[in-house]
Amino acid sequence: MLFPRTSPSRTVTPLDGVWEFQLDADGREAGWAGNPLPEPRPMPVPSSYNDVTVSPHVHDHVGEVWYQRRVQAPRLHDGDRLHLWFGAATHAATVWVNGQEVARHVGGYLPFEADITDHVVPGESFLLTVAVDNRLSWQSIPPGYLEVEESGIHQRYFHDFYNYAGLHRGVKLITRPAVAVSDVTITTELDGTVNYRVVADGARQIGVRILDAQQQVVARAEGAEGRVKIPEVTLWEPGRGYLYTLEVIADDDLYPQPFGVRTVEVRDSQFLINGRPFHFKGYGRHEDNLVRGKGHDDVMMVHDFELMRWQGANSFRTSHYPYADEVMDFADQQGIVVIDETAAVGLNIGISGGIFGSPNQPTVTFSQDTINAETQRVHEAHIRELIARDKNHPSVVLWSIANEPESHTDASRSYFEPLAAAAREADPSRPVGYVNVMISTPDKERIIDLFDVVMLNRYYGWYWQNNDLVLAESLLRQEIQGWISLCPGKPVIFTEYGPDTLAGMRDLQARPWSEDYQEKFFDMYHRVFDEFPEVVGEQTWNFADFQTIPGIMRVGGNRKGMFTRDRTPKAAAYKVRERWLGGQNG
Repeated sequence: MLFPRTSPSRTVTPLDGVWEFQLDADGREAGWAGNPLPEPRPMPVPSSYNDVTVSPHVHDHVGEVWYQRRVQAPRLHDGDRLHLWFGAATHAATVWVNGQEVARHVGGYLPFEADITDHVVPGESFLLTVAVDNRLSWQSIPPGYLEVEESGIHQRYFHDFYNYAGLHRGVKLITRPAVAVSDVTITTELDGTVNYRVVADGARQIGVRILDAQQQVVARAEGAEGRVKIPEVTLWEPGRGYLYTLEVIADDDLYPQPFGVRTVEVRDSQFLINGRPFHFKGYGRHEDNLVRGKGHDDVMMVHDFELMRWQGANSFRTSHYPYADEVMDFADQQGIVVIDETAAVGLNIGISGGIFGSPNQPTVTFSQDTINAETQRVHEAHIRELIARDKNHPSVVLWSIANEPESHTDASRSYFEPLAAAAREADPSRPVGYVNVMISTPDKERIIDLFDVVMLNRYYGWYWQNNDLVLAESLLRQEIQGWISLCPGKPVIFTEYGPDTLAGMRDLQARPWSEDYQEKFFDMYHRVFDEFPEVVGEQTWNFADFQTIPGIMRVGGNRKGMFTRDRTPKAAAYKVRERWLGGQNG
């Protein structure tokens, strides 16, 4: 889906701000869709609703919530159409305009839109109502289930981050011509060749022109599909986010699509960007903040990128879901490399129960009653939706179609084989991978041959061999050797490693939970990484502390951050900064 961008033929009006909000109380039956909410409270958009109020009923609510506001419709010109665009509604949404349903969407981390032209009167205001549902099921991505107890209905899920919900990203009102550009696909070559394909149903004439960063036209072409070459091309490079713009003209519509010229290739255990070996330095992250939850915030986005640059990071993974469009655009501009991940996290019941599951939950991951063929269908649709949105981002160099799924059984192979194929079909230009969980060691793994890279989450010295970094080092080294033997020619990227660390806790004995232990932990891992040229990536877990459900292993959330939740650096942040800025494995 194309991100809303202004042009001479398109207007974009943000609808962000304070909306009216109410927890569901049979709102559909009561007619809330077309009438003012009876007892609303204020709620900012974008934000997660959970932490904004002081009410435990709001924080712990399971089910639908309602958002509402009045919107002024513009006067339309020359047959223009009026659309609503939602950056994300977690996890499902129904949208009404003046009581008429105009859209439904399932999936909490990708955008959707609705044509509302026939439901409004140009120049008059209309009532916009949105019901957002945070419930997860075995057939949702990510999966979960509901459990009824004496205390009420509880949402159970298998991922280790809080199930924040709401209108997490911007809402926009868009005008564009009736005949409009609906899709653009761009691939590039090192000599400046740009391959493009445009979809604009009903257009009589389609043309493109390429503008450089100074907005000078450097190339032109005609037709919905073609090749054009940029003379004296400037490449998009890690650390230097040089962008061109492909302006697509379809009849009276003009859509500007930013892009960068770069190539990606996996060869001989190396990850190559523009034909040169690239070493991933960075983190898995979360869209997580105090009060805002997963709500997008430009201030925090820019600050987080400043911290990444301060530390010498060159990359991050969108763990464990697609991030906001604005984040992806900013990564392009800043020259930060991205591993782009789906929301397929928690497809592994075996590792979940002891940490954040329920004693009553099933124990088999893939079955007719748990993750099944319908889940697989939803998962594939989600993969295709993500790739359709992010395919033109030069920062995106690798697709991750799942985090820590079960991958050591026949059932897991049957589940993932068609999904890997679907990702390759949707985008043949990028490598495809998944993130391997610690219990799926080289001797057990069943699906790694389906993918281009080895991505590992490893916790020797934390969940295993806690406080014994000597044994942890030996086992880590042995396992890396096992992956190299199993997967010759495939690069190895460590996508998670790190211990929970309480900021300010210092210990002469450097025991677990202390900042001293976190420093020693990273020192050990990096020492081992440096022994293997096949290890081409080190992304720590996590960029910053983040919220989870309560648990005896979670002291105010997950504390594995390099920074605290309010972005204060821990001692290890300085130590790792020396490594990343010092050029080691750079």
